[in-house]
Amino acid sequence: MSTGFHENDRHHAEPDFSRPPLEVRDADRERILGLMTSVWGNEAAEEFWPELERILRVYHACKTDAAIADDAAARPEERFSERDVVLITYGDFIRSQGRTPLAALNAFLEVYMRGAINCVHILPFYPSSSDRGFSVMDYRVVDPRLGTWKDLHELGSRLRLMFDAVVNHASAKGEWFREYRSGNPEYRDFFIEFESPDAIAPEHLAEILRPRTSDLLTRFDTLHGDRYVWTTFSADQVDLNYESPRVVLRILEVLLEYYRHGADILRLDAVTYLWKEFGTSCANHPKAHEIVKLLRAAFDVVAPRVALITETNVPHEENVRYFGNGRDEAQMVYNFALPPLVLLSFLQGDCSALTAWAKENVPTSGSTTFFNFLDSHDGIGMLPIRDIVPPETIDWMIARVREHGGLVSYRKNGDGTESAYELNCTWYSALNGEVDDANPDLQVDRFVASRAVALSLAGVPGIYLPSLFGSKNDHSGVAAGGPRAINRQTIDEKRLFLTLMDPNTVPHRIARRFGDLIRVRIAESAFHPNSTQTLVEHGSEVFIVARHNRQTDDFILALVNVTAEPQEVRLASYQVGRKSAQWTDLASEDTFVPVEGIMDLSMRPYQVMWLKADPQEDGGANSGGADRILEPSAPREA
Repeated sequence: MSTGFHENDRHHAEPDFSRPPLEVRDADRERILGLMTSVWGNEAAEEFWPELERILRVYHACKTDAAIADDAAARPEERFSERDVVLITYGDFIRSQGRTPLAALNAFLEVYMRGAINCVHILPFYPSSSDRGFSVMDYRVVDPRLGTWKDLHELGSRLRLMFDAVVNHASAKGEWFREYRSGNPEYRDFFIEFESPDAIAPEHLAEILRPRTSDLLTRFDTLHGDRYVWTTFSADQVDLNYESPRVVLRILEVLLEYYRHGADILRLDAVTYLWKEFGTSCANHPKAHEIVKLLRAAFDVVAPRVALITETNVPHEENVRYFGNGRDEAQMVYNFALPPLVLLSFLQGDCSALTAWAKENVPTSGSTTFFNFLDSHDGIGMLPIRDIVPPETIDWMIARVREHGGLVSYRKNGDGTESAYELNCTWYSALNGEVDDANPDLQVDRFVASRAVALSLAGVPGIYLPSLFGSKNDHSGVAAGGPRAINRQTIDEKRLFLTLMDPNTVPHRIARRFGDLIRVRIAESAFHPNSTQTLVEHGSEVFIVARHNRQTDDFILALVNVTAEPQEVRLASYQVGRKSAQWTDLASEDTFVPVEGIMDLSMRPYQVMWLKADPQEDGGANSGGADRILEPSAPREA
């Protein structure tokens, strides 16, 4: 079946075998063989190395000379910049008459997001049997209901692309599992099978971490009789068996094809659960990390510009381990603790937990960074903050979100009980509830302020498309699609455009203000992912973070009032690490003149300030010169 490869400046449509084949350097071969040995043992490593090398050589033959030269000059620390903002979307979020959903998405981004969004994450767009794309039936095909590879290539001609790599499981109705059930020897070890539903001892079953409450083993008829197969997420999502090197080789081929189709960021879905071993939780196993490192090592050889991002909805300490040593595992990690901590800050009007966590939350090297998102196609995970905030605080937040029309998904604990796994709610509804109050302006301010926190922190921001215009809970889809469907509604293109054109609508106001913040952010080098980040503690009502790009000396002090009340902020220059003759608020264009080392600011409810230091100043809290109290140069709105 054709995969629709096209000729471009990085890849030939077909491999060019007239050139000398890739010669893998000794150091790279030793690195990859060492990882293969660590996972499967020396004998299997020696057996399967030739096939892995062949895969790398075939891919290398597809690269143009320009791509080979560019990759040789690639600098890991320059992979991301302040200009990178990722839009997260399903391929069919926007419906249109007369064109494919992917073409409609392209038109929306061209009209509304040009110059603001430079990367789009297309959630699984492959043929799927359930879970809105995450039960993949064929990894190499675009679902014809969404569009074609041509549609994706057109998106990629203007934007960076992130593709989903659903690497933990495959569809029970897909090609790979069909071949397994038919007894094809090539697929005999692709899945984890048992002959009895009681094959796993109760004490082992109790240890296994599950994000669901469904049965772990699902019965299937096969050519060789009944088999009970491991299904972490659902009966339609059958876990791949990473004890088989053949599985990893097939996944590597798929990922390299995605890069040929234009994806330079690959999201490794649910890697938490890749490796199963009785006597462990079967989550975040050391060999799961080794698998990610092996994929990283292969890409470092033939496609060093690719970034791997791990999706691991687990406690924060375990999540950040997927950075490895900063050079050998994922280049980007989902910042899973950020959404619940930001939500908690605005629900309580208290950012102390967020500030304390962010103060210690730094990437491991200049070539790694966080993916700072607040909402996505999934819910708001509770596991990431399990060890950060008290259980009673989590229970309080769950109760508030339920009051706001949200739902809660549960996971099964080892002792047979259940605990909250995630909150299912749109971000707007989680903050504001479902009933408009007497002050919609305050709701919009609260929403925009919460988004400003994620835009201010070190990392690459990710924005779920419905949040661009403040979508509310969609209860109509929950009965058929489950709790997560509350935040997965599709949008009619014509209706969306009419709504966004009307300045009196909340979606228009949110989209405009959100877009304005993004455009300010991408123009400021202080927001580069590698710029230093310093949390400034000032009570619990205002979140304050200083960002400093040491190369350009750009310095921005970001302040967000997380309360519905006005706040007075007084800061000494030594607290923020910078003296400046003048500060300019990039969000309002107001200017301020400091006096005597003290900064006094009056902030409106949910106000955002991005104060940029005067570039003429030599910087540093101990630099000479008199400061004056911060005063606006012109009257501001009360």
